[in-house]
Amino acid sequence: QVQLVESGGGSVQSGGSLRLSCAASGAAYCMGWFRQAPGKERAGVAIIKTNDNTRYADFVKGRFTISRDNANNTLYLQMTSLKPEDTATYYCAARTMYCASFSFSAPYYNSWGQGTRVTVSS
Repeated sequence: QVQLVESGGGSVQSGGSLRLSCAASGAAYCMGWFRQAPGKERAGVAIIKTNDNTRYADFVKGRFTISRDNANNTLYLQMTSLKPEDTATYYCAARTMYCASFSFSAPYYNSWGQGTRVTVSS
């Protein structure tokens, strides 16, 4: 496992942008962002492997960009054109075992951050 610490959440108006960061204590094969809105299940947002291949949930395609700095063990999520329905707590996740595939299933990841809150107002 690795320790993960998210930052960058906050409140923005609809159409605005935010950049989330996740600092990891060590290396991970694949990392991703999940989000959980009140009363809803945690959902995968974007995944990235060490070779920078990415996968996005349909509801963020074209608006969010995931990236990573392997040298500094840091994960990012650039969010643009934010909508009120993007309001949620965003969690950084990592898998320290080899990632054979992209997965939006939470149990696939063995490390989680505490979450950072994103609020988008209309």
